[in-house]
Amino acid sequence: MNLTATPAKATLKEKIGYGLGDFSSSMFWKIFSYYLPIFYSDVFGLKPQHAALLLLVTKLYDAVSDPVMGVIADRTRSKWGKYRPYLLWIAVPFALAGVLSFYTPDASYSFKHVYAYVMYILMMTVYTAINVPYGAMLGVMTDDPREKSVFSSFRMFFAYIGSFLAMGIFAIFEKQVGGNVGEASPASWTLVVGIVALLCLLLFLGCFALTRERVRQEAKEAGSASVGKDLKALLGNRPWWLLLGGGIGILLFNSIRGGSAAYYFANILGTSPILTCAVYLMIGEIAQMLGVLLAVPVSDRIGKKNTFLSVLVFITVLSILVWFLPNTAGGFWALVVLQVLICIAIGLNSPMLWSMFADVADYSELKNGSASTGLIFSSSSMAQKFGGALGAFLLMQVLALAGYDKDLAMQAPQTLSAIRALMSWIPAVGSVLGIVCLAFYPLTTSRMEKIHGELEIKRNNI
Repeated sequence: MNLTATPAKATLKEKIGYGLGDFSSSMFWKIFSYYLPIFYSDVFGLKPQHAALLLLVTKLYDAVSDPVMGVIADRTRSKWGKYRPYLLWIAVPFALAGVLSFYTPDASYSFKHVYAYVMYILMMTVYTAINVPYGAMLGVMTDDPREKSVFSSFRMFFAYIGSFLAMGIFAIFEKQVGGNVGEASPASWTLVVGIVALLCLLLFLGCFALTRERVRQEAKEAGSASVGKDLKALLGNRPWWLLLGGGIGILLFNSIRGGSAAYYFANILGTSPILTCAVYLMIGEIAQMLGVLLAVPVSDRIGKKNTFLSVLVFITVLSILVWFLPNTAGGFWALVVLQVLICIAIGLNSPMLWSMFADVADYSELKNGSASTGLIFSSSSMAQKFGGALGAFLLMQVLALAGYDKDLAMQAPQTLSAIRALMSWIPAVGSVLGIVCLAFYPLTTSRMEKIHGELEIKRNNI
């Protein structure tokens, strides 16, 4: 593999431009994570168990499509580079698929059931096609390990701005429909998601225009032998497996807590005229932005692995505390405080996950002679979607088993207990999974310093 790096340093404009990409995708991701379950159950009209199975089955498809996209991106040749052109090519399909996923056809239950499968699979396909290359760009925008963390911080800071904006749009949406998005008409859902989709389109085009690939890798030939070699190297990459497990763990935590918030507010707290669920989630996005600002200085001090591990332990403890909150005004404000603290920790960790996948790519390059950056970063997308979908599946299954019925004015006691668990004990299972995986993750700061030193010698001798 021919690998050279340009001497010019990445500019502030490029870092901001890179952040615009996750500004866009995070808007849709948060809507899918937080509002798709309640849209399917209360607006679209799917039975909770059918919605749960849909969200899980589509992830089996993603387990194949993500690595395939990584292989395709690694072998792409264009005047714009290997990964960057997909921001231009897929931006319009991404926006359209998002809108159609929140469209409710006037048809029979069977037709709508099939329609939901088709559109959700289509949405995840285009999400993969744009986000796997976008993530892999981190490995070719700079060869400086610390700069990768800085790029990741810009990415996540803008991601949380996007999430905050999306939650803000939904807060206005909630106000317009009387404080409960589950009561909104299907057409109003399509309209509000269409507004978000247009913003996403413009932001991805801005990301394409402002960025460039600085570390040039020779595009691989599309041959079965080389693909097989890359997959064999990936499956034998122990740090990749452990980081993948850690990523799935924290995303399980996020998706279950986020998806259950609407049910918690509606059924445990009741509709609040002061602080709706959407505003509660927006507070979390602001807290996560604060956490991102702390990411580089904290990881510089204690290392990426220790940062990730400490965050997982912290959020596990705080999540469990939610179970013990009383249903009083004091309990409500304690919930808000816990939301702020948990989200600061998650924001602090978010850039670390992406930067650590870049470290795994460097480890693979040194060990196997091939970085396979797109393939490795496809695993980060796979972790995000699998963790999110598995979380949504568990959420819907727990609600179904607990007897949730949207038409009841008051849910049964066991249903209310299940909703409380979905905001406390159940997400903590995901973060504990992450703790177990990260405890054995071998790419510490000292180990990566040695790897980067050896890679620098190797690259200079090519």
